[in-house]
Amino acid sequence: MSDLDRRQFMHSSALLAAAAAIGATPGIDPRTGQGLPVPGLAGKNLAEAAPGISWQKAPCRFCGTGCHIMVGTQGGKVVAVAGDRQAEVNKGLLCVKGYSIGQILYGKDRLTQPLLRKGGKLVPISWKEALDTIASRIQAAPKEFAFYGSGQWTIPEGYSAQKFMKGGLSNNHIEPNARLCMASAVTGFLATYGVDEPAGCYDDLDRADVVIFWGNNMAEMHPVLFSRIIDRRATGAKIRLIDIGTRRTRTTEHCQHFLNFNPHSDLAIANGIAHLLIKNNTYDKIFVEKFLAFRKDGAKPSLFGKATTFEDYKRHVAEYTPEHVEKISGVPAKDIYLLGRLFGDPKLRITSTWCMGMNQHTRGTAINSLVHGVHLLSGHFGKPGDAPTSLTGQPSACGTVREVGTLAHALPGGRIVKKAAHRKHAEKYWNLPAGRVSPKPGYHTVKMWERFCTSKAKGGDINTIWVQVTNPGQSLPNLNKLFLGKKGLSEKFLIVSDVYPTATTKLADLVLPSALWVEKNGVVGNSERRTQQWFRQVKPPGKARDDTWQTIAVAHRLYQRGFAGMKDKDGKFLFEMKDDKGKPVPVWDFGRYYDVNVDQQLFEEYRQFTRLKHKDLAPYTEYVKARGLRWPVVKQANGTWRETRWRFSEFDDPYVKKGSRIQFYHSSSKNDRAQMWIRPYENPPEMPDAKYPLWLCTGRVLEHWHTATMTGRVPALANAMPSTYVELNPVDARRYGISNGDQVRIKSRRGQLDLRAWIQGRGEPPAGSLFVPWFDEKRLINLVTLHLYDPISKQPDYKKCAVSITRLGPGK
Repeated sequence: MSDLDRRQFMHSSALLAAAAAIGATPGIDPRTGQGLPVPGLAGKNLAEAAPGISWQKAPCRFCGTGCHIMVGTQGGKVVAVAGDRQAEVNKGLLCVKGYSIGQILYGKDRLTQPLLRKGGKLVPISWKEALDTIASRIQAAPKEFAFYGSGQWTIPEGYSAQKFMKGGLSNNHIEPNARLCMASAVTGFLATYGVDEPAGCYDDLDRADVVIFWGNNMAEMHPVLFSRIIDRRATGAKIRLIDIGTRRTRTTEHCQHFLNFNPHSDLAIANGIAHLLIKNNTYDKIFVEKFLAFRKDGAKPSLFGKATTFEDYKRHVAEYTPEHVEKISGVPAKDIYLLGRLFGDPKLRITSTWCMGMNQHTRGTAINSLVHGVHLLSGHFGKPGDAPTSLTGQPSACGTVREVGTLAHALPGGRIVKKAAHRKHAEKYWNLPAGRVSPKPGYHTVKMWERFCTSKAKGGDINTIWVQVTNPGQSLPNLNKLFLGKKGLSEKFLIVSDVYPTATTKLADLVLPSALWVEKNGVVGNSERRTQQWFRQVKPPGKARDDTWQTIAVAHRLYQRGFAGMKDKDGKFLFEMKDDKGKPVPVWDFGRYYDVNVDQQLFEEYRQFTRLKHKDLAPYTEYVKARGLRWPVVKQANGTWRETRWRFSEFDDPYVKKGSRIQFYHSSSKNDRAQMWIRPYENPPEMPDAKYPLWLCTGRVLEHWHTATMTGRVPALANAMPSTYVELNPVDARRYGISNGDQVRIKSRRGQLDLRAWIQGRGEPPAGSLFVPWFDEKRLINLVTLHLYDPISKQPDYKKCAVSITRLGPGK
């Protein structure tokens, strides 16, 4: 798709979405492919164009971009959507998933009542029985209970689960699926700056001269952001795009340069750039002298390591000549020289972006810190267009997981359970007796599910897991070990809150029907630190209920039974909510849940946590008025609230001291300096061999989001991409006698899967490498993937493992 075609496609889709609301169909100009005006629509706002439809704002439910949508409702249903022209993020555009989002609410198999497994079958039960069942499991063994959520939890949902576990149960076994997708980004930021999340924002994409994609396929995974870059070319801007990846993708088509590297060798590339900056004397000497410190690991990899010197750093990168990097990575030396020249040019503005390619990596923390380091060493940091920026794949992986801290070791606002002062903050804000919050971190995701899938007699000390807003039965790596291992363990109990049947509900003992998207209030935080709010616009079907309500209702059932942890130090219910007159409201009764705005009360309580690490949030009411605000959001002398686009830079960040230019005020070296890390290349833990001679990489496709639980219920998306496949190079196809559409078997040391082959399809891996998307519930590629993880972030490596391929026969 050409640059103009992409924009025209999105524009045409917007017309179609708005026109659908009024029963009109816009035509398509055969000369340009652009949508033609619709009678009665041109020049009008949504209310004028579609009378009788009520329109309200809401952020998109899918990826971490945070596009804003105008949601049209009528007769208690979502009947139309349109891109929100007032939103800075997407400026009225949506991707194909965004334009289809209203349909995710209305799949024929929505879960509408609680289900309990009895006699091997899930049968309907009352909410009372469901709540009693959970409360009994917790009471019987509160330390053996775990909560598993996601970056799809809203901020109030994650915050209530966090408070329930760490404040109520004194139990830190709470984890999100985001451990699987962005934990290494977190540790990379912490290791470099002493605090999490990007310093830049999406505005950098509008101002960069060079954009480098470090293993991320932005054209399909974050298409609205990609359009911001591509649209600049249509207006005559000169922008250089570089794709550093392990396979050709739709992003590659728009790039002037494609650097195809061997899996895992991105560390060598980053070190090679640093080598050239020093050798050519093109590093930013002032930036190094004033703003950087140097670190390396001790005997074991760690988050903060030990101090070293610039001279030591120089000695380390000296071996990473372009020629040496070529031997490791397969990238021609001339391309390493190119990167060195670009980063060595102070006149350019360079933005790097990345997502799962760098994060799902057994050296994920290392490569994250190295890419930050290249920007710092070269001085391409802290100016509009100069930024190292990680992107997230879920709508609130940042706002809920990273900021609320729904991780086994964390507390809200960047705190950790190991620090006594941080525990005291939580006990103060939650009005708890001293010592209620446990100092012992819980189990990270892989360990949590490993213990759950192990009998108690063999050390499996997690006996109950409550899953909300995610589908681990499809998304965990090495499913035979980490999920299907539950089979036959009668003492284990799996609770699942979801909106549709999934691979996870197949093994669930209790299934709870949940509200989805605009069927509830919500607040989320996107990839650029933007906090976004919306109100409930339609009611959920049947007996489906909000996830926050479910958590509070279980907490109250325990409170009624006298469970001490569900009382604060004054004996009051841990989640007491009050009306405007200060009178408690029984929000655990779902009929009374919306008598007050529970989200607002939880959000205001949570705001207290945000100031320690300068992640300040504005009052809830400010987000009601805005299309999101980027933190830190600071109150001005005139009473208004100001967001921050560029952190650590004096010109925009209110917390940087005057005259500092740059200040890393949470520096781990306690001197306002960022950390430059010595991180050598190492071989991956599993490599192709005679038995498993090929690399396997997994990922996503444009049409589907994650496990396709929602997008798979949208007919247009499901029909466009009905099932998964294995993408292979023509060289490998000839070698193994495979033709397009053939049935083949992919096998690893952990499991196997039968798929159809696609040769020279949407993307193309190099010879010796395969690619399989993981959205298909009927064909679970995570039976094959590797569960080994980064030693610091504990994030597993989905992006590479060794496999074999065998032709089974012609496609059916």
